[in-house]
Amino acid sequence: MEIYYEAIRNGRYTCAVPKDVYMDMIYMPDALRSIVELMEADPSKLKHRNSFNVASMSFTPEILAAEIRKRMPSFEMEYNIDPVKEAIANSWPNQLDDSCAREEWGWKPQWDISSMTDDMLTAIAKKLECEK
Repeated sequence: MEIYYEAIRNGRYTCAVPKDVYMDMIYMPDALRSIVELMEADPSKLKHRNSFNVASMSFTPEILAAEIRKRMPSFEMEYNIDPVKEAIANSWPNQLDDSCAREEWGWKPQWDISSMTDDMLTAIAKKLECEK
């Protein structure tokens, strides 16, 4: 979220992890919807009962910055690598396997990096405008 706030406030962001580290992400509306869908799923179809990976998108900081630049061409991203944050980012999987959720209860994300970026920039701009 911080990158979106800084993009709107300052037109730039200093990223603490390397530009080529992939991280699996899910936008909160998808995460919340997945919980509801799992609670409403037919229990007879759940082989794994109540423990599932759910995924939505995987991207690097540079991919996210490029997505922001599509909407804000002057957005700049700098890097000041924090070894602790880099280690955490490198420990995340590049992509979670959510095939069990897809097969057993029909999980399918509705948000991708593009739609998430549109929503985040719009919502944060509106929030910051209201705070003035």
